[in-house]
Amino acid sequence: MANYYNENTVLWLDGKLLKASATKVDLYSQSLHYGYAVFEGIRSYRTAAGTTKIFKPVEHYVRLANSAKALNMPYGYSTDQLIEATYQVLERNNLRDAYIRPVVYSPANMSFNPNTESYTVIQAWEMAPFLGEKLLRVMTSSFQRPNPKGFKIEAKASGHYVNSILASQEAKAQGYDEALLTDINGFIAEGPGANMFFEKDGRLFTPATGNILPGITRATVLEICREYDIPVEEGQFTPGQLKTADAAFFCGTAAEVIGWASIDEYRFPKPWPATLGRKIQSAYKDIVTEKQHQPETITI
Repeated sequence: MANYYNENTVLWLDGKLLKASATKVDLYSQSLHYGYAVFEGIRSYRTAAGTTKIFKPVEHYVRLANSAKALNMPYGYSTDQLIEATYQVLERNNLRDAYIRPVVYSPANMSFNPNTESYTVIQAWEMAPFLGEKLLRVMTSSFQRPNPKGFKIEAKASGHYVNSILASQEAKAQGYDEALLTDINGFIAEGPGANMFFEKDGRLFTPATGNILPGITRATVLEICREYDIPVEEGQFTPGQLKTADAAFFCGTAAEVIGWASIDEYRFPKPWPATLGRKIQSAYKDIVTEKQHQPETITI
C-alpha cells in the first residue's frame, strides 16, 4: 500500500536489507492462519539537535524477546543487533519521524507443533498522529479484553489484536473516535492500542496490570508523574467512576498522549489545557524529541 511502502522502500529481513516489494510471506504460515506472531510498535523522532533517535529501543526489543519467549517462538537476535538494523532501515528510507514495526513470524506449519525457526522483519513508515490531534469521543465497547488465563496477556501477540480491531471498528461505526474496553470483571482496562488514565480531584488513576498490556508509553507517563510529583493510583475502576472524572487520556507509542472529550455521552468538565494530561502530553513530547525541559511545579 502506498501509505506504507513504495517501489523504493527497504526493510530488514533476517539480516538482509531488501526491497519491500520483493519480499513475500508463506501462505502456509502459522502467523497467517492462526495469528501466531509477535510484534512491536516503536517510534523514532527528529530530535531538537537535528538527529534521528529511536525512543526507548531497548525496552521495546526486550519486550519483543519476552513476547516471543511467552509464545514459544524461536528468537535468534540480540537487542543490539535489532537496534542497529532499525537505524539502518530508517537511514535507507530517509526516515526521521517514523513508526517502526518489527514482527517475529512463523514458517509454514499447519499443525500446532512447535516451530524450530521463525523469521524477523523490521519495517518503518511515516505516520501522522495515529488518533489525530483533536480530543477524542470515546465509547465503552461491547467487547472485553481477553481472559488473562486464556492468553499470555502481557505478550504483544498478533492474534490478540483481532479483539482490538473489532472494538475499534464498532466504535467508529457508531460515530465515535475510539473504543474503551473493559476486562472480564467489568472494570475499565484499555483502548484497542493504548493504555488510559483519568484525572479526578488532582490525582491520576490508571488500570493496574493483569488485564492490560503494560505499555512502554504508560511506563513513561508514570515516570513523568514521579518527576512532576503527580499522585497516581493503579487499581480497578468502574465505568461509573470514569464518568465522574475531570479528564482522561490515552497513551501509547502510536497514540502518544491524546486527551478525551467524552466517554459515551459524558463530557469531561475540565478544559484540556488545564488538565494534568496536557502537562504530561507536553512533557512527553519534550522527552521524545530530547528538547530540554525543566520539571515545573504543577498546581493541583
